[in-house]
Amino acid sequence: MSDPTTLPITPLHYQPSYESLEEDEADTTRELMETLHKIVEVVHKDEGHAYRGVHAKSHGILFGELHVAAGLPAYLAQGLFAEPGAYPVVMRLSTAPGDLLDDAISTPRGLGLKVIGVPGARADGSEGDLTQDFLMVNGPVFSAPTAKAFLRPLKLLAATTDKAPGLKKVLAAALRGLEAIVEKAGGESATLKTMGGHPETNILGETFYTQVPMLYGPYMAKLSLAPVSPGLTALTDAPVDLDGKPNGLREAVSAHFSQQGGEWELRVQLCTDIASMPIEDASVQWPEDQSPFVTVARLVAEPQTTWSAARSEAVDDGMAFTPWHALAAHRPIGSIMRVRHAVYRMTAGFRSENNATPVREPRELSGLPD
Repeated sequence: MSDPTTLPITPLHYQPSYESLEEDEADTTRELMETLHKIVEVVHKDEGHAYRGVHAKSHGILFGELHVAAGLPAYLAQGLFAEPGAYPVVMRLSTAPGDLLDDAISTPRGLGLKVIGVPGARADGSEGDLTQDFLMVNGPVFSAPTAKAFLRPLKLLAATTDKAPGLKKVLAAALRGLEAIVEKAGGESATLKTMGGHPETNILGETFYTQVPMLYGPYMAKLSLAPVSPGLTALTDAPVDLDGKPNGLREAVSAHFSQQGGEWELRVQLCTDIASMPIEDASVQWPEDQSPFVTVARLVAEPQTTWSAARSEAVDDGMAFTPWHALAAHRPIGSIMRVRHAVYRMTAGFRSENNATPVREPRELSGLPD
């Protein structure tokens, strides 16, 4: 992380030519919607309740406050970060699958961040809203370069929804062993982690990344959220006991926030070179030696209840997290982001139609439970 007042970079201005529609992108979007619809239908039939097509299981729902830093240079003082101030936020910690798995089937972790009360011109489809959402995963790059490339593994995951949970637990243990061997050799396998081989570590110690880009005023950026308070940094790579604890991650989050709060830094990485920092290939990690992540805000969450039936109903059921809940200054860009527009709207609509709690965008944090 670098000092934002001395950052020696020249951010690149966005140009429409940096984005290009994939071949058959409309067909890809349709197939993604059909695949995710199959997942939510199967889970709804099994559970008697409608969940998200991905990141269905929450491990913690936190309320906090985002403090935008004062004195940011002009190229960082954009959109949400244009002026110093404080905004209420909702954080939703999750894992990737669309079905509600035992935590011993360890998969990549996600974080949905919803900033509330944000004024300004809006991205298409979020007119009238007052929120800015950031969707993040605990790895710097997306598992596929494009939306079309992501369709194949999603279909494989859809085919395993509701299939042999006991076998999945055995497979996950074997995959974690393979992943440990790969990492000892200096590598990492996104495939192994996605299939259930993610290390059994505390979710609160993770650094999360948007993975795919968005506008940042006239520029382009990726964001990350990194723990900085001592109680959270102590949990980075810390093992968590999931043996016989199907909701062990949720229990770990609850145990921490019952005793202490937490703080994170929200950081921005600006695109400085379109060749090494492409918009249409989400599998490429933007090099930090060319453009480091710099802090633009601090997120603070006080000790609190992090999961209850009432809180889950209000957020798991009653809210949708999508990068298209956005200011125009932070419009999502690239094929992964473009297909998310329709796909996320479809899954939110399915939940709203099939649950007792309709999905609505909040205009304030007051009135939420606990």
